Amino acid sequence: MSAPHRAAADYSVVIPTVGRPCLADCLAALGESVGPEPREIVVVDDRPQPEPLREDLPLDALGPLRERATVVQTGGRGPAGARNIGWQMVTAPWVAFLDDDVRVGARWREALARDLAGADPTVAGVQGVLDVPLPTGRRATDWERNTAGLARAQWATADMAYRTEALKAVGGFDERFPRAFREDADLALRVLDDGWRIRRGGRLTSHPVRPADRWVSVRAQRGNADDALMLRLHGPAWWRRAAAPRGRIRRHAAVTAAGLGALVLAAAGRRRAAAVAGAGWLLGTAEFAWARIAPGPRTREEVTTMLATSALIPPLAVYHRLAGTLRHRAATPWDTGLAPHSGRGGDA
Repeated sequence: MSAPHRAAADYSVVIPTVGRPCLADCLAALGESVGPEPREIVVVDDRPQPEPLREDLPLDALGPLRERATVVQTGGRGPAGARNIGWQMVTAPWVAFLDDDVRVGARWREALARDLAGADPTVAGVQGVLDVPLPTGRRATDWERNTAGLARAQWATADMAYRTEALKAVGGFDERFPRAFREDADLALRVLDDGWRIRRGGRLTSHPVRPADRWVSVRAQRGNADDALMLRLHGPAWWRRAAAPRGRIRRHAAVTAAGLGALVLAAAGRRRAAAVAGAGWLLGTAEFAWARIAPGPRTREEVTTMLATSALIPPLAVYHRLAGTLRHRAATPWDTGLAPHSGRGGDA
């Protein structure tokens, strides 16, 4: 019984990072966790920095696992490219992906070993359980609630273990996804289409809400371009297959059309029609803002942020969706041919 368990627990860890301070907490939690040690730990430095290799990452936080760690520098290829470079460097049959802003549980390595031991040969991936701690004593902000959605997400690579064999079979992560958004769902759907199964494990990982400024929700609208790529690659059923929320893109389109219509009609001198269209824009924007304000703390700062961003989000969401549709109109399935990684790394 012990030999199969040791084989199943033979894994490596890949952590892409852009050098955020939270990396130290991530590495410390991994080093302090109880259970079988990973064969190797690859920290992928994805900062867009020139050579030479920077050595300012807090690897000492790994404690006794420090000697197993390797750093590889990418020059800034994005999360998908960083993970591809990382997993192509490992030699273990399993690779556990962690984000640099998570903290694995005290017995995470032990629980990971059980998760992998329980995976039959048809299972390509085993997902961890994410916990997003929210503040006590007050309601969560819009940003905190959005982050908490990770606890319900399928296949999140914040804590996801894949067989390296399965990653090779499907060509790894699609690097046309430039953000940490949808690249994990795309990979999982291709793995499932290749005949594998993915299951949820029992290991627990904490995903704290990282600090963000008031415009974070506005910048997040770039993800609508990734939704356009998902639609092109996986068809309209991808939402259902990934159990992903469809969002408000149709409502955003209607609100944006009303706003543009009001401007065009006003310029044409059709004041009454412009007023009607403007009222539609105002009502739609107010509904969106209240939907975000109502469940939150309703502080002055939060209400001000919600009002300002709720006016900006609909047109930006529509713009990025249209831009993504145009950019990816001829997209074909991700090339499964793997090129050797081009990152520069070494023992650290």
